[in-house]
Amino acid sequence: MATAAQWLEGARPRTLPNAIAPVIAGTGAAGFLGEAVWWKALLALVVSLSLILGVNFANDYSDGIRGTDDDRVGPLRLVGSGLASPAAVKRAAFACFGVGGVAGVVLSLTSAPWLILVGLGCVAGAWFYTGGKKPYGYLGFGEIAVFVFFGLVAVLGTEFVQAGRIDASGVLAACAVGSYSSAVLVANNLRDIPTDRESGKITLAVRLGDSRTRVLFSVLVAVPTVLGLALAAVATPWALLSLASAPLAVRAALPVSRGGQGPALIPALAQTGLAMLVWSIGAAIGLFLGA
Repeated sequence: MATAAQWLEGARPRTLPNAIAPVIAGTGAAGFLGEAVWWKALLALVVSLSLILGVNFANDYSDGIRGTDDDRVGPLRLVGSGLASPAAVKRAAFACFGVGGVAGVVLSLTSAPWLILVGLGCVAGAWFYTGGKKPYGYLGFGEIAVFVFFGLVAVLGTEFVQAGRIDASGVLAACAVGSYSSAVLVANNLRDIPTDRESGKITLAVRLGDSRTRVLFSVLVAVPTVLGLALAAVATPWALLSLASAPLAVRAALPVSRGGQGPALIPALAQTGLAMLVWSIGAAIGLFLGA
């Protein structure tokens, strides 16, 4: 029987920046338009946090019953370790999706009812990442999905429910957050190439191989700095505050560029998540100041 601490670890709290950063960035974009609505931002945060916790538990369940998690280097896996039953972890996943669904329906009904369909697509994307007969995460499409759901959809959705529209600043912020979020998954999958290959999980990292995956990671963590400069050009010079994330991006890239393997790559995930948060906070502050 898993303890509360083990359930918390199994929820993978280190992935939470992937949920928090898009809402901060999207709220900053709404603030630049003079349309920030704080209660809607908080509801968007509930949706985002619920979805990422749900996808974490769903992945734990699906990978666990497939045996993919039998030999892992990373965080605790509840099903793979035998600490929790598959049924219990599956219930936790759908409980999280339920909380996010309720918050999402409220946001949709007070903004645009068609957003309910977007929410359903997000839940389906979360489940079928590693669930179902042909999970797309096992086919190399995980990074694209992360860019779309935790970059474009999360940032632009947050901006839209507050401002009723999206603009260039929101698009640039969404691409920056999506790049960082995808980089987190690339680092994770780089670490797991040996075990994923053995278990038949053909991630993008497995397809590209070790060296090209490292190049991809370096590109992804560099893109937000370029987009920060673009944001300063098209919106406000205050957006240069987002560049405070650049040193963290460099620190994230070091263990990857130096050929780190297994546990040596774990700091890259943490530094990338922190860089994403700092970029989003800096950009949001800058957009509010430049409004």
